[in-house]
Amino acid sequence: MRLILAQGMLGLNNGVFYAMLSLGLAVIFGLLNVVNFAHGALYMTGAFLALILYSYLGPWLGLEWLQIGFWPSLILVPLLIAGFGMLIERFMLRWLYKFDPIYSLLLTFGVTLVLQGVFINFFNASGTPYPAMPEMLKGVVDLGFMKFPKYRLFVIVFSVAVCGVVWFIIERTRIGAQLRAGTENPELVKAFGINVPLMVMLTFGFGTGLAGLAGVLAAPIYSVSPLMGANLIIVIFAVVVIGGMGSIMGAVVTGFALGLVEGVTKVFYAPAANTMIFLLMVIVLLVRPSGLFGRQS
Repeated sequence: MRLILAQGMLGLNNGVFYAMLSLGLAVIFGLLNVVNFAHGALYMTGAFLALILYSYLGPWLGLEWLQIGFWPSLILVPLLIAGFGMLIERFMLRWLYKFDPIYSLLLTFGVTLVLQGVFINFFNASGTPYPAMPEMLKGVVDLGFMKFPKYRLFVIVFSVAVCGVVWFIIERTRIGAQLRAGTENPELVKAFGINVPLMVMLTFGFGTGLAGLAGVLAAPIYSVSPLMGANLIIVIFAVVVIGGMGSIMGAVVTGFALGLVEGVTKVFYAPAANTMIFLLMVIVLLVRPSGLFGRQS
């Protein structure tokens, strides 16, 4: 039982990244009907920006003393990634909305390849450690059944709070209602004096900002690598499909649940852990093609 609980906690630590990334993907797809294949690359870019701000920005500017640590990066990096996402929506995706969604998928896949190529060219392809973990989050916490790193526990609690806030904004506030209405009937919303194109751009930026936030949180745990997003995006798409394409609640619940399932599976048969998510995806698609929380068409 101690082993199951310990692996469950480790699986939950992976699940928070599944949840946050699939949440951003679900926001973009659910509100804009855009399949953003660049989401994993933006997650990777967020991790690299945190690394650059701490280790490289000072030497590049000739200011050796300049080091932007974890806490400022946790605010600054998501804003930078959100701004980059808004540029992608404004100058690339906006021209493709009148075409089949496959065109936007191909475009974002191309953005993924460009970002990976840029970081592989300038950084070590095998990965670089992020050295700026906050002192207050170093060490371990005794949970009774295991000693768990403080930082990983912080990531779990912080991610749950972020997911809860995003769900509340989208589902329970006036601005969330305007976002949903603007994507379902933009002409009617325009009649009320709301700038729908601006709202769509901000929504896309918000979704990509969540990917950047997840990248900053992941940097002290995983080695910062140009391929860290590519290794994760397929799993994230599986999470979104199981939860229901566009379902905010489905993305969050399924992300955490599949992280737990993956962790516990390692106790009984470790080689099956990496394929369990895709097995569940196949079963869900056969039984309920709209996903566990998605609307039946």
